[in-house]
Amino acid sequence: MNSAAFIEKTFKKLIPAPFTLAVLLTLLTMLLAFFFTGNSSTDGAITILTAWQTGMWEPALLVFAVQMMLILVLGHILVLSRPVARLTAKLTSVVKGNTSAVLIVSVSTMLVAFFNWGLGLIFGAIMARKVAEAAKERGFSINYPLIGAAGYVGLMVWHGGISGSAPLKAAEKGHLASLFSGVENEEILSRLPEQISAETTIFSSWNLLLFGILLIVIPLVLYLVSRKTPISIPDLTVTKNFKKSKVITGAEKLDHSKILALFFGFLLLAAFFASYYGELIKGNLTPNMLNFLMLGLCILFHGSFVSFLDALDEAIIGAGAILIQFPLYFGIMGIMKDTGMVNQIALFFSEIATEQTLPIFTFFSAGLVNIFVPSGGGQWAIQGPVVLQSALELGVPLNKAIMAFAYGDQITNMLQPFWALPLLAITRLKAREILPYTLIMLVTGSSIFLIGLWLI
Repeated sequence: MNSAAFIEKTFKKLIPAPFTLAVLLTLLTMLLAFFFTGNSSTDGAITILTAWQTGMWEPALLVFAVQMMLILVLGHILVLSRPVARLTAKLTSVVKGNTSAVLIVSVSTMLVAFFNWGLGLIFGAIMARKVAEAAKERGFSINYPLIGAAGYVGLMVWHGGISGSAPLKAAEKGHLASLFSGVENEEILSRLPEQISAETTIFSSWNLLLFGILLIVIPLVLYLVSRKTPISIPDLTVTKNFKKSKVITGAEKLDHSKILALFFGFLLLAAFFASYYGELIKGNLTPNMLNFLMLGLCILFHGSFVSFLDALDEAIIGAGAILIQFPLYFGIMGIMKDTGMVNQIALFFSEIATEQTLPIFTFFSAGLVNIFVPSGGGQWAIQGPVVLQSALELGVPLNKAIMAFAYGDQITNMLQPFWALPLLAITRLKAREILPYTLIMLVTGSSIFLIGLWLI
């Protein structure tokens, strides 16, 4: 038995469904908080349970959840539009087998995910699905779980991309200081800049270079793996992109009106550029800006409200599993924050770090916390203050510390299946089927990021 087959068999035996994993992580977090944070008493247990409940329904986190769900749903709707569907059709038309499939799916997914994580996630899922459908229709064999993993690799580059939560939030005026609200440390607050431009994080030359290296190495590794894995013709139902036209009458004509849709779409884009032109020039982007832009593009690309709403119905189904798990992970976040677990993890690494090694330790601590809190923005809200304070004390540039956090957060998405749920829903694959291959991507990507952080 080769190593890939052994890992796949092992994962199938040990890895439960993502919802079950979220429950198990919740219980593990409670136990760790009880025994290692000074809460090993009845009062401590009550504190942990209270923090759990409070975290699940924290208003600020629920706002963040809505922003993230909109990014995911609007990205899905955009991928289902005719222009993007034509693009995926052209891309899959050149696929001839397993090796060409992983190359095309991984490269295109990473490029799209660098622009927007939600769009990249759904684009990768649909690309994997379309490749499998093409394989069935044209009679060539593939390793479908490997193709699914190739469609998920965008989640290992997203946080260093244009929709990355930490660098986007850092670009907002006053955000860095807001992370320290309630902290009476005037020295730290006085040394914090009002904002950190995305030009020094997302669009920095070294970040773009690392992305370029990943864009070459990850598909190459997947290509080598594809030559040693078992292949077969996938057995799945071929889906159709568009519904047949029907006779419409009365007010239904407004739902199908191209003129009305185009007018409203252009109105949204006009409002977007009127409101955010100055921020765009500076290279600053926020979740609300991205959602506003994608909403306008969705309306324009679909060409009618009825097409947009049909795509919305499908997109909501893919996002449902994530929506119900958000409160569970917010609860974990509440426990880790209120009991000091996150600070303990981050401070452990920062206390043994030097100016040279702090970005490395930040990378590892962010990756570890992401296993328990698979939300880049939510994790940044509770770990960000420690990252920034440690960087200031050791003289590490804040933009480098922020990107080290982003790299660590995104790479362990290859192990944490939370964000794979929409892909699994679209491809009909299971988490345990793609995880053996995403684990290889975890090791490969980590090596590149660590070398990059050491040399920057």
